[in-house]
Amino acid sequence: MGLPGLSRAGLWLSRAMSRCVLEPRPAGKRWLVAGLGNPGLPGTRHSVGMAVLGQLARRLGVAESWERDRRCAADLAQASLGDAQLVLLRPRRLMNLNGHSVAQAVELFGLTAEEVYLVHDELDKPLGKVALKLGGSARGHNGVRSCISCLNSNAMPRLQVGIGRPTHRDAVQAYVLGRFSPAEQELLPPVLERAVDLLLGHIHQRSRESSSGP
Repeated sequence: MGLPGLSRAGLWLSRAMSRCVLEPRPAGKRWLVAGLGNPGLPGTRHSVGMAVLGQLARRLGVAESWERDRRCAADLAQASLGDAQLVLLRPRRLMNLNGHSVAQAVELFGLTAEEVYLVHDELDKPLGKVALKLGGSARGHNGVRSCISCLNSNAMPRLQVGIGRPTHRDAVQAYVLGRFSPAEQELLPPVLERAVDLLLGHIHQRSRESSSGP
C-alpha cells in the first residue's frame, strides 16, 4: 500500500532534491567558511588559510568528514555550531581561481556574500597577528580578488592571518609560495588556534543576532 497523498513522481522529486546538498538544511543559520590557498601545497605561506580550515575542522570534530564535491571543485565538510551550521570549504582550484569554487558553493547552498567568510594569508601583518576585516577591497590578494569578482560583491568578512613580508619586493612570489621556516612552524600552532577562536566567536555572535531578529 502506497503512502497517502505521495505519488511516485513526488517521491522521485524529493529524492532528487535531497541530493542537491550534502545534508538537509537545518533550521539555524548557515555560514560558509572558505580557506583560500593552492591545493597540493600544504605548509606554504599562501595556503595558511587552508591550515586554519584544518584546525577548525579538528576543533569541530569533523576532520575526518571532508568530501570532494565536483560541483564546486572543492573539499567540503559540515559542522554544527550551536544552532548554526557551518560549511567548510577548501578549493581544489589554484588561488587565482578560488572564487569560482566559493561562488559555486554559495549557489549550491543558497547563501549570500555576507554569509561567506574568507580565510587567507596577509603580507602586511606579521606572523602571529590575526584580524577580522569586514568586507572591502582585495588589497592585492589574488584569491580575495577572485572571490570578489565571482560573487560580484566585496561584502564577505575576511579572517586575515599574518605571514609577514619579505625584505625585497621582487621576492614576494617566491616568499608566499615557499614553506614556513622551522622557526615559523613552531609559532604556527597557537596562531591557528587564535584564528579559529576569533572566527568562531564572530560567527557565534552573528548567529545569535540573526536568531534574535531586528
